[in-house]
Amino acid sequence: MPDQSEDSNPIAITSGDPAGVGPEVIYKWARSYPGNRKGYVFFGSEPWVASLRALGYTGQGLGRGDYQAIPGNPKMADSLIAREALIKAAHGCQAGHYAAAVTGPVSKENLRATGFRHPGQTEFFAAEWGGSPVMGFVGRRLKVVLATWHIPLHEVSHELSPVKLIRAVTQADLLSRVYGATRPRIGVCGLNPHAGEKGLLGVEECEWIDPLLEDLRQKFPGVSATQAADSLFWRALKGEFDVIVALYHDQGLIPVKTLEFEHAVNVTLGLPCIRTSPDHGTGYSIAGKDKADSSSFAAALEVARRFIRFNPHVSQNS
Repeated sequence: MPDQSEDSNPIAITSGDPAGVGPEVIYKWARSYPGNRKGYVFFGSEPWVASLRALGYTGQGLGRGDYQAIPGNPKMADSLIAREALIKAAHGCQAGHYAAAVTGPVSKENLRATGFRHPGQTEFFAAEWGGSPVMGFVGRRLKVVLATWHIPLHEVSHELSPVKLIRAVTQADLLSRVYGATRPRIGVCGLNPHAGEKGLLGVEECEWIDPLLEDLRQKFPGVSATQAADSLFWRALKGEFDVIVALYHDQGLIPVKTLEFEHAVNVTLGLPCIRTSPDHGTGYSIAGKDKADSSSFAAALEVARRFIRFNPHVSQNS
């Protein structure tokens, strides 16, 4: 992997839930990383950060020094550490100390019990940094941007709006360019089966989505009209599109997690700082059993580095 340049600020890395697989997979990566160990700063429990200091890294330990997480058995203390790590990384990026934040997996439910008011980490960073977040996913074979995400399915048709679709297309264009496309080809999923079948199976495509996409084509000439989602991802795998815009969470995430579970990366687009995360959960059932794969975390770092190289000043806000 390309190393951090000597003049680049380090990347902030949060452990995620100390009782989950986050600390384990991050330590696996850190132990074998051959590059510049000054390019990373870690936030998590004091014993975990101490183990990373022993490898030549720097970091800030949180909680009591004698605290020990029990893998697979999350407690309130674990969630408090996970929350504090997020806050430290977010504030450091905002101050310009770090070039990006790469975050370990957390439990939304357990965080909520600590008073964490956000549906997920994406919404937390948006609240801390400002901007208009758009959730994106980068795999080895698929790149997907979501127009809506953490809302109930029955609310999608009401929450999906021209503003949200324009944001998604705009960020899909950026994501394509970060990965080298000069004329991004953006495939847009229909909301309804068969993209509405010209009004037979739903009218949203005819009434406003396709007319909006036609207008957007003046700025983004490679954006498609709405396409049947059941075949669009296969077409992207065959090279027809650079990025897909999915209109709701599971429409985009089921293909991503089916094909890219061990390698996909969650990237929060549309914010003034860079944030990426492995696209897997806390994995309590396998935590501490040496079964967790660090591939997704390594990929999350590489995606962050790629965004830093594309726009090295994006996090220099101080």
